[in-house]
Amino acid sequence: MLLAKLRQLECHFTWALDDTDLTYLQHRLKNNIELAEEEDRNIGWSYSNQAFTKYMQGLLEEARDDLAKAEQHIREQHGDNYLPGQAGGDKKKFPTESPSALHPEIYGEKGRSFLKFSRQYYEKAKECFEKALELEPEEIEWNDGYAVALYRTESDLTSLEESPASKQLRRVLELDPNNAYMMVLLGLKHADYKKYQKAEELIERAMELEPDKPYMIQYVAKYYRKKGEVEVSLSLLKRLLEKIPDSPFVHHQLALVYNYKIYSGQNGGEEADALLRLRIQHLEKAISIKPSFVYAMSDLAACYAEENNLQKAEEMFQETFKVATANNDNLHVVNLRYADFQLYHNKSEPLAIKHYKEGLALQKNTAEGKKCAKKLTIIANKHISRNPHDGKAFGILGYVHEITGEKPQAIECYEKAILYDPGNEEYLNALYDLCLSLQ
Repeated sequence: MLLAKLRQLECHFTWALDDTDLTYLQHRLKNNIELAEEEDRNIGWSYSNQAFTKYMQGLLEEARDDLAKAEQHIREQHGDNYLPGQAGGDKKKFPTESPSALHPEIYGEKGRSFLKFSRQYYEKAKECFEKALELEPEEIEWNDGYAVALYRTESDLTSLEESPASKQLRRVLELDPNNAYMMVLLGLKHADYKKYQKAEELIERAMELEPDKPYMIQYVAKYYRKKGEVEVSLSLLKRLLEKIPDSPFVHHQLALVYNYKIYSGQNGGEEADALLRLRIQHLEKAISIKPSFVYAMSDLAACYAEENNLQKAEEMFQETFKVATANNDNLHVVNLRYADFQLYHNKSEPLAIKHYKEGLALQKNTAEGKKCAKKLTIIANKHISRNPHDGKAFGILGYVHEITGEKPQAIECYEKAILYDPGNEEYLNALYDLCLSLQ
């Protein structure tokens, strides 16, 4: 009975947060606390999260110390009504109606924790904030968290108007007009859709409000990189690196800037080689700080391929596949990069096709998924232009149309694939399933 009640107790220790890179998270929380202390702002939540990471690592005395600090800081800001993460758990009430009937503050803290701990929990964070908003729809903190969760989980959309994240960001700014964080995220959303004038207005206003905050500088640097003003982005990131030298994300952003400079066509020969070396240095540093950084790992593998170290690239890709699979993190990105590696460096089209297909099937609506579909279409059309009776090429097109939901086109392509490759079970089964789904 006691064990059952303890499992209903809502806190970090019952939220199944164990699939997290705790060493890196602890490092990041420590940086957050140091920066918060410099800026004299509340750090209770960071101490609470840090206590959990230490508990998971068996550092019980240190965890208790951090919980005491969390209690002190949260008490100073919120008073005695609500002390999430408190050592004794005395304010973490047992559910009075059912395990799903919780106070909005509990849903909110749960959502914040899911956002903080790992990308794989972002969807859960979104659900928590939705539940908190059902109970307190005007609460700025829950609206803010929900906007961040939507921003981080949103796939590519055709227009700014149909973006739920953009709508929610505007909602927060209605409630909290001087929220610089929401401004800069909304600015980046506008930049995604090439609406640079409005993006610039939002970014400039956000910088006026909070010009020295590291997160602000990082997002503004990202904006200028997306806009193509890479020297501005580079200057901001170098300035930020002096403030937070152990941020894997800043190192990754610097690598992306150097990548942009390489492929802008303005740098060639020795200068391009020097930029590639800088790119590799920053990616290696990012991974040394955060060994589970899948984006940086796949970028680094691609860099090794670009400097013609194919064995090292293959080893890095295989390690990245392991991490991405274990953490269920951006596997579609790794498949795309590995397919490119096979196609352009190893000259293995069959392996490239295999991994483009896997990337498309995993995340068809993301930028990477769409790139996989485009690459498969290019490969198939190339073969058909050489041989109009190439059944395999029509099979590839059929697969692309099937995964992207274009069933009539998929059926047409599979029929041609079977015509030119009679008896192929893969195409026959796909065609049968498609026809059945239309009945």
